Amino acid sequence: MTGGGDDVTEPILVYPDPPPPLLAQTLDLAGYRWKAVANASVATQDEPSGGWGGAVVCGDDDPEGAFGICRSLRKRDAPLEPILLLVSGAQLGDLELREDLFDDFCLSPFHPRELEARLRHLHWRAGRSTSASVVEYGELALNVETYQAAIGQRPLDLTYMEYELLKFLTTHPGKVFTREQLLSRVWGYEYYGGARTVDVHVRRLRAKLGEEHAPLIQTVRSVGYRFGLTR
Repeated sequence: MTGGGDDVTEPILVYPDPPPPLLAQTLDLAGYRWKAVANASVATQDEPSGGWGGAVVCGDDDPEGAFGICRSLRKRDAPLEPILLLVSGAQLGDLELREDLFDDFCLSPFHPRELEARLRHLHWRAGRSTSASVVEYGELALNVETYQAAIGQRPLDLTYMEYELLKFLTTHPGKVFTREQLLSRVWGYEYYGGARTVDVHVRRLRAKLGEEHAPLIQTVRSVGYRFGLTR
């Protein structure tokens, strides 16, 4: 499970466990809190006191299992919504008679921005808010919809990956990440650029944050990096 913005409420249920790497990465970078479950029993057992904040169900490898957990979530006394179903093109024919089991679907392999947009729309339609449109830490503010960043009202001219790295760190303040963890969580689980890529991007981010705010990204000797000022 990962942390998210200040207005994040209950975590999203994700199926299966473990989820596809791209799905986990997309939810992490979007700032969603989520919990992967292996079956309907675990979904009930691990359900938060406030209920699940929706569900993302991947049916690529096990479509029957995916439809089964959707059916279980819908048959509750209080049916879970919204449910976003991920399917391959070959499974589109299976959806016609099962439209009551989900609220929207997304073709897999999906583009991360499409998945984020569909999730935002579903939660807006359901009257829920699960991801902050603006992530803030002190004077630093990042708009996750427009990919703009500013510190002390000064706009930051960031590349796409600089922005993604800063957003990830900002949504996980105080937590130490190794270079390898940052590579997998920000650049992608299949990225082979090497740990030096992280160091280069951190150096550039510190330069763009300026001397006063550069210490927001701290080096943890022999481990990696941590975001946030220590007390």
